[in-house]
Amino acid sequence: MTVEDRILLAHGSGGQTSRRLVSDLFLRYFDNEWLTKLDDAAVLPLPNDGGLGRLAFTTDSYVVQPLFFPGGDIGKLSVCGTVNDLAVMGACPLYLSAGFILEEGFPLADLERIVQSMAAAAREAGVHIVAGDTKVVGRGSVDGVFINTAGVGIAPARLSLSGSAARPGDAILLSGSIGDHGIAVMSQREGLRFSSSLESDCAPLNGLVAAMLDASHNIRCMRDPTRGGLATALNEIALASQVGIEIREDDIPVRGEVRGVCEMLGLDPLYVANEGKLIATVPEGEADIVLGAMHAHPYGREARCIGRVTADYPGRVILHTALGKKRVVNMLFCDQLPRIC
Repeated sequence: MTVEDRILLAHGSGGQTSRRLVSDLFLRYFDNEWLTKLDDAAVLPLPNDGGLGRLAFTTDSYVVQPLFFPGGDIGKLSVCGTVNDLAVMGACPLYLSAGFILEEGFPLADLERIVQSMAAAAREAGVHIVAGDTKVVGRGSVDGVFINTAGVGIAPARLSLSGSAARPGDAILLSGSIGDHGIAVMSQREGLRFSSSLESDCAPLNGLVAAMLDASHNIRCMRDPTRGGLATALNEIALASQVGIEIREDDIPVRGEVRGVCEMLGLDPLYVANEGKLIATVPEGEADIVLGAMHAHPYGREARCIGRVTADYPGRVILHTALGKKRVVNMLFCDQLPRIC
């Protein structure tokens, strides 16, 4: 399949097909030194900044189905997702915009519920929604509501976090269990029930990131593994840095409900979306210090070291399985669970 063919759901997966669309089409026309990095946000110079730092800027659109799910909704998701894309670049998020595309006939009570959720998430993150837009389209043109959010923040001049900055010997840190968001959304969509409550991990991570950066100024890279999950985010780092990444299956936390649904449906939790987790590459000698700071924060209590960066296997992610074997973990080609964010 090439970009000359029709757009498929797979183009929105965040995996290989999405990456091909971006590189073969968008980068061909929009190419510049900031976009080419394909980081979660662009970190841009400020003219005559007086040492204040650099501008971080990002945008994202949210089309999740269903709109409401255990642990969150499309409104909370849109704020947290944009805040997190700024935070993992080392920026302090400040201001957001919010654009709504509404379907004719959408219940006003549901829209109010979504807006209230966005306001609560913004308060928790310490950001302000300062601009917006509303469009209404005919019935059947949108699944109720789509939301676009853009965000700006300030990144300290001394920091240079990027997917291309990982170095051999770095430890790979993960802030907690994977797959919670994707399986919570899918369970609501499909009507699955669990003996215990499984909720999305949707949360603003800028406070956690700030604690980590206070503990170490030498963190090389951070990512929030959303679409395509942990596996795709690690592959992006390996490709951008031209390093290998080795991870240990036994050290990757997966909740029992998530693992059970994945086994039942033939899904791999490594590829399931997250909305309140991050990964970081840290010099090995500072890993324990950063882990300590993560454990002290509510959103990092389950943080673990799950592997390391190596000079072997450049551009590849290798999983050491629980059975003592090794296997290559490729970037997701299409989407296991479409419309998850």
